[in-house]
Amino acid sequence: MESSAIQSAIESILFAMGNSVSIEKLAEVLEVSQSEIEDALDAMTVRYEQPECGVQLVRLEDNVQLCTKTENYEYLIKITKAKPKFSLSDTVLETLSIIAYKQPVTRIEIEKIRGVSCEHAVNKLLEYDLIKEFGRLDAPGKPILFGTTENFLRCFGVTSISDLPQVTPDQVEEYKKEAEAEINVKLDI
Repeated sequence: MESSAIQSAIESILFAMGNSVSIEKLAEVLEVSQSEIEDALDAMTVRYEQPECGVQLVRLEDNVQLCTKTENYEYLIKITKAKPKFSLSDTVLETLSIIAYKQPVTRIEIEKIRGVSCEHAVNKLLEYDLIKEFGRLDAPGKPILFGTTENFLRCFGVTSISDLPQVTPDQVEEYKKEAEAEINVKLDI
């Protein structure tokens, strides 16, 4: 199968599916190697980077998806009269950060880190499809394990959890000092 035919088939599949498709599945369906799929995806990425193209190829872990370029989002909102993207409160964002870095994690573990209930934040994150249930912990009560979704990767512009910024030991110490100073200020009131 020629590269142009592979690209055409991939484009059709991704357009029709709407959601992401694994590279492995594309290779299986098109009966070509994964390296041929990768080569076709690289060529498509270059083609979609042209200013006249309104779509882009987004990689999410070992999956790919055809998406609208972000610079055209405002026009989509106007045409569909859709509400703008949701915004995350500090509480919800903090809960999401804990889940992203500690996944899979239970609600109890999140609450232990935050020091307060996180039921509302977890429910909002589930509603926004930023997290999902990853099963249950083999412990008394069988608590639900949470982890991030492909939508999380898409929304935060990363291709994998390993792309998230890492906190250095110096930053941890700085954050501890800031937290202690904040606690001391609150105690002085």
